[in-house]
Amino acid sequence: MHRSRSNPKPVPSCSWIFKTASSRGAAKVLDGARRAGALRLFVRVAFRPGYPEISARNMGFSALKNTNMFLLDAPETQIVSALEPRADEPVIIKHRVGAFGATALEPILRSRRIETLVLLGIATSGVVLSTLRHAADADYRIIAVADGCADADAEVHRVLFEKVFPRQATVATCEGVSAALGGQ
Repeated sequence: MHRSRSNPKPVPSCSWIFKTASSRGAAKVLDGARRAGALRLFVRVAFRPGYPEISARNMGFSALKNTNMFLLDAPETQIVSALEPRADEPVIIKHRVGAFGATALEPILRSRRIETLVLLGIATSGVVLSTLRHAADADYRIIAVADGCADADAEVHRVLFEKVFPRQATVATCEGVSAALGGQ
């Protein structure tokens, strides 16, 4: 765990939060998507040394500037080994909470005429929420995979998946998505 100056409460690292999600279930979804030939994209947050992407006005990320954390090659910014991308699977680097902001995500999706997104990730109250809301506003069909996402606050995760996400997305499970993809 680490503490930031703007948030004195301990914050679980990404790898810790991931362990609370179903890595086996997420891996099963990924395997099914690979077998089905579906486009698989990975998104991770990372910054260059000196954090030129972070403004002092950014309350969420400005505290990172003096930490040497979340740099491009840092372990905490890498995709977990259970879901390691293959050479032909794009990895998008983001510098904000949502996956769409100033990234290659939208051009890749549009160029391939993708209309439906299946979202898995951490943290539910961060990247998943921001990405889901942007995708809904951009008229994508969205499947949000409840047990393929996690948040440091289990109650926030529950409320988002039970009350907020169903307004803009189909809520599913890893097992359900895997079965829909023709998995075992």
